[in-house]
Amino acid sequence: MTQEEKSTAEQRIIEVLKTVYDPEIPVNIYDLGLIYKIDLSLDGHLDLDMTFTAPSCPAADFIIEDVRSKVESVKGVTSAEVNMVFEPEWDKSMMTEEARIELGFD
Repeated sequence: MTQEEKSTAEQRIIEVLKTVYDPEIPVNIYDLGLIYKIDLSLDGHLDLDMTFTAPSCPAADFIIEDVRSKVESVKGVTSAEVNMVFEPEWDKSMMTEEARIELGFD
């Protein structure tokens, strides 16, 4: 893929990540700041690092599979590896301003 196609695919990846929600939180995982890395190679392999607001999230498996299936549907993504990471530890400062307002933190 060209650099322009890669850039378009990365924007589309962000768009689909904004459709993934933790069932207990009314804000998408991207705006919550749970996505730490989006690394799309020119051959279409996506390496994505994400975390959760708490390590013992009961919906973790469901959310990871939702992320994987949605990012793999993006044109240009040939495969996706979704990695759970807990460094750095998530905190509310990682949320977008809109997410903090929605959740009443601002």
